[in-house]
Amino acid sequence: MRILIIEDDKEAAAYLVKAFREAGHMADHAADGLDGYAMAEGGDYDVLVVDRMLPKLDGLSLIRSLREQKIESPVLILSALGQVDDRVKGLRAGGDDYLPKPYAFSELLARVEVLARRRASVSHAEPTTYRVGDLELDRLSHRVTRSDHEIILQPREFRLLEYLMKNANQVVTRTMLLEHVWDYHFDPQTNVIDVHVSRLRAKIDKGFDKPLIHTIRGAGYMVRVGGETDA
Repeated sequence: MRILIIEDDKEAAAYLVKAFREAGHMADHAADGLDGYAMAEGGDYDVLVVDRMLPKLDGLSLIRSLREQKIESPVLILSALGQVDDRVKGLRAGGDDYLPKPYAFSELLARVEVLARRRASVSHAEPTTYRVGDLELDRLSHRVTRSDHEIILQPREFRLLEYLMKNANQVVTRTMLLEHVWDYHFDPQTNVIDVHVSRLRAKIDKGFDKPLIHTIRGAGYMVRVGGETDA
């Protein structure tokens, strides 16, 4: 793991850097909030260990600033303030965990490792938004836009576009669409796919100079930027 320790107490910081390195991890140190912010913004750290009471920029303000900049590195807050309200404030500021002082390093290490594992699992999850050229699909809000113009799709059309965009620049066969969009594990011998692709193409490509939904003759369909459609 790459860990950034933002702590103004030199002895405490030196101890943590040494302990994390002895545990087999890489550890950097920043002695105040401003330096910590700059290092966190510029470095790809697996976990940030942030003291709450920091000079120049306090720990909670630092965390809020990082979250505003869409920096999502997990943050564990260290603080002598250990009351419930203090912990709640830290978590609401954007912290992922809160460990009151004094603490045992073994517990700190275990908590940091949990945060790093959580980050790794999230990074391998499917994205919530797909983009191909000027076309964007938001899986959470079920919103589709092209060149910032919203496109209204029926549920099946949305699932079809979602699967095509998930596999952008790859040929998607009829069998793949039947299994993943219609939940069929056999070919019903109908033109249901052709009809839905035609309707989807009319909504996605009509009025735009460059089509994004392409028919690949004898193979299937593909969403991509550029190229000719074999329809």
